[in-house]
Amino acid sequence: MTAETSPSLPLRERKKLRTRQALIDTALDLFGAHGFDGVTLDALCEATEVSKRTFFRYFGSKEDVAMAPTQDLWTAFLDVLETCPADGRRLLALFEDALAEAVGRMPADGWAGRVLTSRHLAARTPSMDAHGLAFCDRTTRSALAVVERRFALPGPDGQLHARLALDLLVALFHRALDTWVAQPSGHTPEDLVHRLRTTAAELPSALAATAEPHA
Repeated sequence: MTAETSPSLPLRERKKLRTRQALIDTALDLFGAHGFDGVTLDALCEATEVSKRTFFRYFGSKEDVAMAPTQDLWTAFLDVLETCPADGRRLLALFEDALAEAVGRMPADGWAGRVLTSRHLAARTPSMDAHGLAFCDRTTRSALAVVERRFALPGPDGQLHARLALDLLVALFHRALDTWVAQPSGHTPEDLVHRLRTTAAELPSALAATAEPHA
């Protein structure tokens, strides 16, 4: 969501969205030009013309702003989980559909490009990978809490099954994201969803694969 795509929001909220987006765009530009460690928080705030206090209203760290494009996606995923119907689908299919819907909720004005920039940056920034793992764990726990509250998880292993399904979703998404980033062109949200669906379709074969010796 951006200020431009949400004219119904109050002016104050649109200004907040513009400030947040400016921080993300400026951070990714500066990190791309000078490296993550080559840009101080002071320099980022100066370039965006905001104070540190304002920065910390939106983000907890440099890693947070650098990873905002994908973190926003998973935040939207949690929102979708809160409202999607409990219609008897397999949990993994429900999660896959929810994530695909979350991608569709991302801003059309450059979100995919920001994800691409962020992932390239993370590939050469160890602290971003570590931060991403912590964010992933928190998000998975939040998703599990939503599932336990909204859906029946029958049997003594219901919670375990839900957690395994969420872990599989994360693994599928990262595999899809890696192949999406690596491709030379076609970096669109629609293609990311396509790669997610294609990767998920391979899961039954992967689970059935055996470790045969070489002939």
